[in-house]
Amino acid sequence: MQDRNPANSAEREMAAEAYLQQLKTTFEQLPHDIPLYLFTSKGHEDVFTHANRQTIRAFRELSSKITLREYDLGHELAQKWNVTSSPTLIIAPERVSIRWLGAPLGEEARTFLETLILVGLGQGNLSEQSLRVLKRIDSPRNIKIFVSPSCPYCPQQAINAVKAAVEMPDLISLEIIDIQSEPEIANQYSAQSVPQAFANDVLIGQGAQPEEVFVLSLQKLETQTVFIPESDAEVVETDLVIVGGGPAGLTAGIYAVRSGLRTVIIEREALGGQVATTPIVENYPGFTQVGGKTLVDIMVSHALQYVQIFQGEAVVDIEPGTVITVLTNRRKFLTKTVLMATGASHRHLNVPGEHRLGGRGVSYCSTCDGPLFKGKKVVMVGGGNSAVTEALYLHYMGVDVRLIHRRDKLRAQDFLAKQLSANNISVLWNTEIKEIKGKERVSEIVLYNHKTNESSTLQVDGVFIAIGYTPEVELASKLGLELTEDGYIKHDGKHRTNVPGIYSAGDVEGGYKQIVTAAGQGAGAAMTIFEDLINPYWMKDQAQSVVAD
Repeated sequence: MQDRNPANSAEREMAAEAYLQQLKTTFEQLPHDIPLYLFTSKGHEDVFTHANRQTIRAFRELSSKITLREYDLGHELAQKWNVTSSPTLIIAPERVSIRWLGAPLGEEARTFLETLILVGLGQGNLSEQSLRVLKRIDSPRNIKIFVSPSCPYCPQQAINAVKAAVEMPDLISLEIIDIQSEPEIANQYSAQSVPQAFANDVLIGQGAQPEEVFVLSLQKLETQTVFIPESDAEVVETDLVIVGGGPAGLTAGIYAVRSGLRTVIIEREALGGQVATTPIVENYPGFTQVGGKTLVDIMVSHALQYVQIFQGEAVVDIEPGTVITVLTNRRKFLTKTVLMATGASHRHLNVPGEHRLGGRGVSYCSTCDGPLFKGKKVVMVGGGNSAVTEALYLHYMGVDVRLIHRRDKLRAQDFLAKQLSANNISVLWNTEIKEIKGKERVSEIVLYNHKTNESSTLQVDGVFIAIGYTPEVELASKLGLELTEDGYIKHDGKHRTNVPGIYSAGDVEGGYKQIVTAAGQGAGAAMTIFEDLINPYWMKDQAQSVVAD
């Protein structure tokens, strides 16, 4: 959408110029040069080769410390460093072992920028907890991180690996592999969902992991889900801790700080929640059409003007009291109030084969994994707005997609439903998946039609699932918050829970599960918290209880 306000355009230009100047200063202060070696196939030009040159040229303009040499795959250096794929980008091979198969496109440009800075710095900038675990590694680790330019979760996992490779170059090597550039390698590892992390050809992580969890998985050579700090970390004192960095949490952070509250946001995964993986948003006021990730970037940029965000940290415990203690995998927060804006996670079919083939053809994010299925046959399961939107996204990407819905009518908006027929996307009505089959990856699904009572099989390469969400209430349950019959956090009309000082907002409360309503709930919760800190309602309740006694 074109901005017709000259003042806004001027502000953006000034901000962009200031950002570039800051980057130039950062690179010039780095103690090490950053030599880059690009290996390509002679006479074979593709989008990834071109993108490498363009991206590197842009960074070379920022600093003379960044240099580039390009060689053919037949060059002796390619043999020396065992380079066989085009394009392959090798970064500072004299000091670290990091190579990029593909190109830093889209979301991965962020990974590339941070990689250059870390390599130039010569330090991994890992947390103390991560360093303790990393130093226990006493044998080589070859890491492979499978990524996609459209995946907002990939940079976090890739940077985890970059930090480890920079910190221990003698033992740790890293390959960042773009599944679009190297589909054969992705298929070899059955990496049909991103990000996926392998070490010594062992799967150690699916999805983005907090830094400490990734390092622990790398050290143990098996997937870890929880990291328990060995000692107390830094202590942060604040008025409000917001758990969750989706639309509700980000909006609450803005409103809380503007009210004068010291506030932090803790988010263990990608900021923006489900919005970050929504291909197109068409019902958010002010935007006739906007990419989900673009909308998230706007929200995050706005929030960062006010509130400190701790991304990549997982809350492991909350201890209520006059002063509430919030423990993450890195530090301790002492706060007066907590806002639970933990959102909801993808609902599963719970059929045989779904879990086993997760990341091997079973996916819950078309934005992340769709590119690998171009020209292949997949099904999208669901009948709501998300399912139809993602089916259309896959179709436009060149994927042969068919919708499966267990009812005879879609729940999606009529506008979206009409787009299915307009694009010749067929729908299997009254049908559900009973089993997902395949040895190393999805190859077949078993279907059951409720209307005809007939079972059948369908040959497919992938199963994308968009059947709604399950509220993230594990922390809430552990904390003793009351839940509704449907499993959402129970609250009064002003977002208060049954535990004094603990509030809720967004999809974890149930309701319409729309971006705009989540943002509104975050704003409302922040204002309630501000009012309650001035005049705590629980103090009134205690006083009334004493009088009654």
